[in-house]
Amino acid sequence: MNSLFGPPIDLTDMSNFARAETRLRRAVFCGRVSTKDQQNPSSSIPRQVSLASQRLEDGEEFAGHFWDVESGMLPPEARGLGPQAMYDALHVKTPRDGGLQDLLDHAERLGVTHVLAERSDRVARAMLTSLTVEHELQKIGVEVVYANEPVGGTESGRLRTRRYSQVEAEVYRTVMLEMSMGGQVQHAINGWNHGIPPYPYIAIIDEDAPPPARGRFGEGRLKKKLTAHPDKRRFEASGELCRLRREEHLKAADIIAILSADPDRYPIEGRWTHNRVEGLIANPKLTGYQVYNRKASRTGRPGVSRWNPISQWVWSPRPVHEAVVSLEQWKAAQEVTAALRADTAAGPLMRLQAAASRRGLAFSVVEETGSYTRYQIGGQSIVLPDPVPDAIAQQVIEDLENAS
Repeated sequence: MNSLFGPPIDLTDMSNFARAETRLRRAVFCGRVSTKDQQNPSSSIPRQVSLASQRLEDGEEFAGHFWDVESGMLPPEARGLGPQAMYDALHVKTPRDGGLQDLLDHAERLGVTHVLAERSDRVARAMLTSLTVEHELQKIGVEVVYANEPVGGTESGRLRTRRYSQVEAEVYRTVMLEMSMGGQVQHAINGWNHGIPPYPYIAIIDEDAPPPARGRFGEGRLKKKLTAHPDKRRFEASGELCRLRREEHLKAADIIAILSADPDRYPIEGRWTHNRVEGLIANPKLTGYQVYNRKASRTGRPGVSRWNPISQWVWSPRPVHEAVVSLEQWKAAQEVTAALRADTAAGPLMRLQAAASRRGLAFSVVEETGSYTRYQIGGQSIVLPDPVPDAIAQQVIEDLENAS
């Protein structure tokens, strides 16, 4: 910005009167729609391009287009993970050179100087995310420009407008989450199913449910409830594997061996696996209650979900479908599972600690990541999976004993 208080004589002929821009201006478009179902990318993205292009200079065109069909609540690294085939099927006329994370990864190499978007929530609805994106781009000399911000005036005024917009976007995000969660809770306590039906059940339309309201994009989804699978053997198989855990205290591998030995009695598509067995034993829907919010899918790590504490689960007030096991039986099975896991995790670790102690070595946990743990054994740092398999623990113990 030029000074408002110029020199008393004409100095425009001096070589350093104006600093020459060393980089050619290179602006790219950044956009986003939340979902391909609830919004229409083929109209929304071109509209965003049209609005953002108003901040281009005369004769300038976008050097690239980076846009996603993803929730604005996701961090950049979790965006743009949909297959290219999905984007091709949307028939959006605007070309796509990647998503937000691709822009962050390649902006410097591409010589980008400006990122233009319709408004800040097209980058992210979470204020921290949009601020982080702006900060990362600013570090490499890239300016982020939102078309809904005023032109001219003071920098403080522009910044105030931007921050207010980002706060508004985050408040809207929180309101939408609250409303969505409230709707899902009501869905569960009314006995309607979320997700894929467990092995002994199928989902059928609830004829007694109120008809879905018609929205912008057509009829809403019909409400479904669980009912017993037509193949009654599935109910018997589910009850037996729960009993084997609850009463026999068998691990998944032993249960799988029993079920697989009699496929006519315990039918399954494909084969019985560890995840299928443990998932069924842990599933509270087998008690006849509808249960929601067992897992948190938005963890900031693509493809990774985590279990919520039982205190955060939402249970229907009463049983709403036929039960495989009682609540008391389900609870007993979970307690046995916890004990088996504790034995599995503690046994190898206790042997490792004992081996280190015999050699006079200190044994401590340095860092835990969920699936792996880094230990310090004497002067050696070692990373082991969690829980530690017996074979790996034995190998570490032998290495300790053979060390000079």
